[in-house]
Amino acid sequence: MAERKQPQRKKIEATGQMMKIMSDYFYDLNDAAKSTTRKVAWCTSVGPAELLRAMGFAVHFPENHAAMLGATRMATDLIPEANAIGYSPDICSYLTADIGAHLKGISPLAKAYPGIDAPPRPDVLVYNTNQCRDVQDWFNWYAKELNTPCIGITSPKNFTEVSDILIDDVTMQIESLIPTLEEVSGQKLDMQRLRETVRLSRECTELWRQVLETAAATPAPLTFFDGTIHMGPAVVLRGTQQAVDYYKQLLAELEQRIADHVGAVDNEKHRIYWEGMPVWGRLRQHSELFTELQASVLVSTYCSSWIFPDFDTNDPIRSMAKAYLELFIVRSDTFKEQYIKSMLEKFNIDGIIYHDAKTCPCNSNSRYGMPQRLEQETGIPSLVISGDLNDLRCISDEQTRTNIEAFIEQLEERQ
Repeated sequence: MAERKQPQRKKIEATGQMMKIMSDYFYDLNDAAKSTTRKVAWCTSVGPAELLRAMGFAVHFPENHAAMLGATRMATDLIPEANAIGYSPDICSYLTADIGAHLKGISPLAKAYPGIDAPPRPDVLVYNTNQCRDVQDWFNWYAKELNTPCIGITSPKNFTEVSDILIDDVTMQIESLIPTLEEVSGQKLDMQRLRETVRLSRECTELWRQVLETAAATPAPLTFFDGTIHMGPAVVLRGTQQAVDYYKQLLAELEQRIADHVGAVDNEKHRIYWEGMPVWGRLRQHSELFTELQASVLVSTYCSSWIFPDFDTNDPIRSMAKAYLELFIVRSDTFKEQYIKSMLEKFNIDGIIYHDAKTCPCNSNSRYGMPQRLEQETGIPSLVISGDLNDLRCISDEQTRTNIEAFIEQLEERQ
């Protein structure tokens, strides 16, 4: 490849406000854990957080903590701790990193937020297997370790249409959680409060959708790598006014970038779709690599996983069930391929990067012929890179760079 100038990574000004919001969130969790009157619930990232928040729980998301372990590059050293007690190195490295951190008694929260030693101890653990079965095993381990009740939803998978039968199933499962949550929280579910929480979640995720869709502009004002950071409030604070206010601020900044024709990548030449999980411990490195190659990785199914247009205050529980069934990860390949094709067109994509994450088969869509089928149907070339979300032993940085550079050369030859 020809020698290129050093990448210029553009800072999003709203980042400072996001960091404050996340700091306030973690300190509030810490306070709740120390309180004699407040209760803490652990929830999977696409679990029934609205229900928990409406019942007064402070809500902790272990997947968020696991991603922090990956981003701080602590995970790789902690995964063997979980392997030593019987968890395979082939299963979710979120699970093994988080359990390893617990066994070692360390947390990235302690470095980032003085006064916080560890994640808050839960009063109840609530999962939804719409991501994968691993979350159920993960939460059940903590239930035994901490002698804490664990309840959850077993989600249908691999369907093309979200039918009433499936919605009925998940609705009943959500409703079945309520008696245990009322017992733990000491209060009855207030349906008006749930409606308000669902309304705020709906508004938050709609704003998040608008944020991500600013990348349809040319040049794109934000990248996938920006999205993995700024999705924080949509993950851990949906259902709150803080998240809504933040995304209004971020959206205004990105819309101003569009008006000023300012792209996240200088002299954007190539527009890339990222399919799969991020490599948390290589976010900066990958961002700089693509920027150096004048390639904007501007959209992904991963960041879009926290968009829930089906939330409805008129029927909050059933709409929650429908929203969580609409999730990309639980759908059939037929649905996924149609969805990706629509995104390729909407965002004017030149090429697709599939991340085949070793320990995350449910979020790796390159293993059953999808790249070949989509390339044949759309003519848009693709590259599969091998890696992992958290376990850096699964990654060859040199091979990744070589393959990506060759892929960008291929795109240049097509222009």
